[in-house]
Amino acid sequence: MMNIESKTLEISSQGFNDIIDITSELREMLSESGFEEGQLFVFVPGSTAALTTVEFEPGLEKDLKEFFEEWIPMNRRYHHNETWHDGNGYAHVRASMLKPSLNIPFKDNRLSLGTWQQVVFIDFDNRRRHRNLVIQIMGIKRQLFE
Repeated sequence: MMNIESKTLEISSQGFNDIIDITSELREMLSESGFEEGQLFVFVPGSTAALTTVEFEPGLEKDLKEFFEEWIPMNRRYHHNETWHDGNGYAHVRASMLKPSLNIPFKDNRLSLGTWQQVVFIDFDNRRRHRNLVIQIMGIKRQLFE
């Protein structure tokens, strides 16, 4: 029988391309859930942050930040800023290049991630933010035998 559980993961970020590894929190949620096989879905409400997978290490973290600044610089003219005057047009464009959600399969209560693959949240906004990620775990629960 297929089951679904919804959870929330609270994140506080610095903004400005703050990259936060959330893999251990997702593993812990899955471990505590009692699900054996299925999919773990992660969604970030909002339009200035995104989720992806990377090999989370300092060099790649710098590479990503430099890439986004080269391709979608903070200081160019954005029509969004003219509309809302909030200065975060670049953050909206950057977030749209990634996506607000990830779906990760799991088996034997373990996320099916590669050896060097971590799940990261990236906050592109131009200020500190507090976010509540939506987590849904869908699948088959362990059978408990007495």
